[in-house]
Amino acid sequence: MKGARGFTLLEVLIALIIVAGTIIAAGSLWSGNFNRIRKANLQYDVATLLERKMVEIEAKYSTKPLTEIPESENGSFGTDYPSYSWTMVSRDLELPDMTAVLMAQQENTDETLISMIKQMTDFLSKAIKEVKVTIVVKRRGRELKYSATQYFLDYQKEFGGGAAGGAPATPTTPKAPGT
Repeated sequence: MKGARGFTLLEVLIALIIVAGTIIAAGSLWSGNFNRIRKANLQYDVATLLERKMVEIEAKYSTKPLTEIPESENGSFGTDYPSYSWTMVSRDLELPDMTAVLMAQQENTDETLISMIKQMTDFLSKAIKEVKVTIVVKRRGRELKYSATQYFLDYQKEFGGGAAGGAPATPTTPKAPGT
């Protein structure tokens, strides 16, 4: 057929290059989105497990004396999350010595005030315990760690060792009116 004309080899090669470039660009966009989705799922799983473990520890130790909270504990999340594990570390709260700041601000510092600050610092250090939970995720030969910290307060602890003068406080039994 005269006058019928097809595509030249050059036109076919240019079309193939355009199609290949489009496929490569679409593939890289999909790969980036897939990585973002995988990372978002990891962060969601970690946040959920961290919250769940913190609630479990709070339920387990919130009604017990601070001395019953162990210094460390660890475990896994079973077969549901085989690459996830957790550790819990507790320690007494360490407050800074505020007397140096007070003495730097005032020339004549009252010894009673310094004594009160030291007693308060000591009391708070014994009445508050810091509990840190860490979720460890093993991925591609490395460990990723995510942590949260919670403070447990002992509301039953008496300030200053009890009654005035440092003597232990004696419990009193309330009496009914008219007795």
